[in-house]
Amino acid sequence: MSRHTTFRYCLDPTVEQSVVLARHAGAARFAFNQSLAFVKVALTERKISREHPVPWTRFDLINTFNTWKKSEGAGRVFAVDTDGVAEVLVTGLAWRTQVCQQVFEEAAVDCGRALAAFSDSRTGKRTGRRIGFPRFKKKTNTVPAFRIRNKCARTGWTAIRIGDDLIARSVTLPGIGAVRVREDTRRLRRMLAKGRAKILYATVSFRAGRWWISLAAEASDLHPAHHHRPREHHDDGGWVGIDRGLTVFAVAATAGGAEVARVATAPKPLATELAQQRRLAKSLSRKQKGSHNHRQAAARLRRHHHRVADIRRHFTHQIANRLVKTHDRIVVEDLNVVGMLGNHRLARAISDAGWSDFARLLTYKQAWRGGTVTLANRWYPSSKRCSACGAINPVLSLADRVFLCKCGFRADRDHNAAINLAQWPAIAQDFSRSPDPRAGGRVNNVRRREGADRHFVGVGETVPIDAETDVHATIVA
Repeated sequence: MSRHTTFRYCLDPTVEQSVVLARHAGAARFAFNQSLAFVKVALTERKISREHPVPWTRFDLINTFNTWKKSEGAGRVFAVDTDGVAEVLVTGLAWRTQVCQQVFEEAAVDCGRALAAFSDSRTGKRTGRRIGFPRFKKKTNTVPAFRIRNKCARTGWTAIRIGDDLIARSVTLPGIGAVRVREDTRRLRRMLAKGRAKILYATVSFRAGRWWISLAAEASDLHPAHHHRPREHHDDGGWVGIDRGLTVFAVAATAGGAEVARVATAPKPLATELAQQRRLAKSLSRKQKGSHNHRQAAARLRRHHHRVADIRRHFTHQIANRLVKTHDRIVVEDLNVVGMLGNHRLARAISDAGWSDFARLLTYKQAWRGGTVTLANRWYPSSKRCSACGAINPVLSLADRVFLCKCGFRADRDHNAAINLAQWPAIAQDFSRSPDPRAGGRVNNVRRREGADRHFVGVGETVPIDAETDVHATIVA
């Protein structure tokens, strides 16, 4: 067991099973909100008493919820006997036996993860955008979903089974039973039968009017025949650069200049189906909110968005599989996709291309086959650099589709960028930092170099070269 993968199927439940699945999803949302309420109440009490405990971790939240669901605060009834004497009977959550108890625990785990992400973001342990405090989940704008762990009984039977009761296309879940699926499960069943995979947990969600199940499994490594041949330690070649673009989706080339792959016909599902999306969105805006017609129009629009995402995901999987099967060393550029989306003229096309997801697929698929994926520096001028002489053309614009150099080199813009990316491992040390001092490097109070401004550097003051902080001088050298 050396890799983790996911098998995703579309469920085909009966009417009764759909009701049970919706009940489990509602129970997960209720447990998350109740766990978050515990934390908020404890934080309020802590303002009065600093020693008041706050259930912050996932284990504390599970223990707190399990204790609460059987207490009087979760539910009680008044029983009156024949003599008119009333008695309080503690029932707890009266409906807790109608769902699998793991749903409550996994929802508390999700709340603990959200709180941990908030804490790590506040303390600086978590990079990226700032994470806010968790919010309560609403029924109207939350995807119905729940998660169940795969436990193994003493008899050897697992809680989550595939193809049980001689029904090949079925998934058996605890508390729900055998639910039929639409796709073929032969590949997963064979891996489970041979002991090459083990299901860890199942996540059931309701999207685009259908119930979906994602089975997270710990699988054995791929067959050695599907692995790339190991290279010698002194072998520094074999790198293939992949340049991602909008006019041409991807161009792959070697450091020597040979083009090995070109994907020019991307589906562009968002641009293709944009007219249909506008009609559906306009139809939704004309419906009265809260009406049955409004819900139907919103469901049609959700199905449209789901279909567009599926087309894009299928295409990126195909291209990533083709590249990782034929090349063991790949270089892609670390693009600032979030920053590029600030360009409102290209934001829609960039989002439709799916560059970030494509790089993510290349990374883990190549790792399965024993290959290597290297990220080139974000500030590496792969498009503006001449792959023949190394000169940089600073006036190259997005409209220039042909790269021209003073040395006489002429090539397609994307092809030249792919060659430069393939050469990145050999020249990485020359572009280790950004040429812009404001984008990286140490921050200090040193004045500008003499002559860079109308104020000259006086006697006794330190110049950038003396302090060894001159970013421009370092890059030129």
